[in-house]
Amino acid sequence: MRLWLAHYILLFHAIGLGQDVRGCHGQPLRPTDMSSAEQPFDCAVHFSLIPQSQEIMDRDDAASRARNVDFAFTDDQQNIRDAVLAQCSAFSDDYWLARDHDTQFPDDFYRAMAQAGWLGVAMPESVGGAGLGITEAAIMMQAVAEAGGGMTAASTIHGPVFSLEPIDLFGTEEQKQRMIPPILSGAEKMCFAVTEPNTGLDTTKLKTRAVREAGGYRVNGEKIWITNAHVADRMMLLARTTPIDEVENKTHGLSLFFTRLDRTKIEHRLIPKMGRHAVGSNMLFINDLFIPEEDRIGEEGQGFRIILKGLNPERILLGAEAIGIGRNAIQRAARYARERIVFDRPIGMNQGIQHPLAKCWAQLEAANLMVMQAATKFDKGEDCGVEANAGKYLAAEFAFEACHTAMLTLGGMGYAQEYHVERLLREVLIPRTAPVSPHMILNFLAEKVLDLPKSY
Repeated sequence: MRLWLAHYILLFHAIGLGQDVRGCHGQPLRPTDMSSAEQPFDCAVHFSLIPQSQEIMDRDDAASRARNVDFAFTDDQQNIRDAVLAQCSAFSDDYWLARDHDTQFPDDFYRAMAQAGWLGVAMPESVGGAGLGITEAAIMMQAVAEAGGGMTAASTIHGPVFSLEPIDLFGTEEQKQRMIPPILSGAEKMCFAVTEPNTGLDTTKLKTRAVREAGGYRVNGEKIWITNAHVADRMMLLARTTPIDEVENKTHGLSLFFTRLDRTKIEHRLIPKMGRHAVGSNMLFINDLFIPEEDRIGEEGQGFRIILKGLNPERILLGAEAIGIGRNAIQRAARYARERIVFDRPIGMNQGIQHPLAKCWAQLEAANLMVMQAATKFDKGEDCGVEANAGKYLAAEFAFEACHTAMLTLGGMGYAQEYHVERLLREVLIPRTAPVSPHMILNFLAEKVLDLPKSY
């Protein structure tokens, strides 16, 4: 029976490719010819493919093999996941709940991850990194979120893991050696200052100006939603060095800097928010900050092109983190469903509990395949914009559903802080909305994949 089914599937596939498929008497065969008179038990279906058709099939098979990626972890990748989960287990649920209450930056967690070398997982060994790829960084960040710290734990170290990429790609050797090692070692912290109050995703319209003067630039402007700026020593800053009305292309005239966060020239204000209280989001008010010329990354006016190189890795890592949060929520819900006894039986025996949790598990695993495909393509130097955006979209949507389902599984206790699901639900909204909304991702996919007209 299985052999007959395989032949039947191959038949339809071959006809769909326009191949000449013949029955057991050598006559051309079509789907409608698969009558009861020609059962596979009486006569096996065989294929007589003309040479041109064989060439087509070989070419299609080769293309399919090129597209397919084996997402099974290598031994080293599995060791990374196991080691990160083990290290994060030292920081209990109570630790993260306490940080959520007292809003203090998780310094001890940050130091522990830095000392273990995790901040440099994707940075070259020449600057103190591990010399691995975004795939390994995604595995690591997913494990960080999955271990129970959620988006708070992930956001504590997220910036250093991906935000140093512009320096590595476009910085001078002197800049690499001066700027990167202090961050990877944990001696300094950093923030990434791009977003502004009145521009949102229209980055080319940002208002922060960097005006040239002797030895460097004088900067004035405002930034918003800058993670960890209140504890940072350094910041990656995007500012306009040439007014937008003086450039032919609006993406030109923006420059990127990595410089000291001088608090005598920069005021920060924490933004009260729904979750992730231990990792602050800030407004920055920059007043006559001087940035030396040696702190500019790459050529003047090319900052927008430079930061574009980091967009896909950021989406990949956020997708991985979202999946980690969703997995943790489902694990908590499944454990509760096994242990919670109502009407003399665990509530996990009820399909009304089982099916939503199983659905969430399947969705998260599917999203993870897309995220890992994006990471693999990035590490191969291939274009991964579609996969990175699709992976981030799926991961964020399915992780939110997982956290919501977990909360419903726990019933009233899902609303109680001691079970931590409500904390995960509050935090999973971050990858759903940042750094790009789901609607903008769908706009991108509609345009780039479906060839639909640009809608904005």
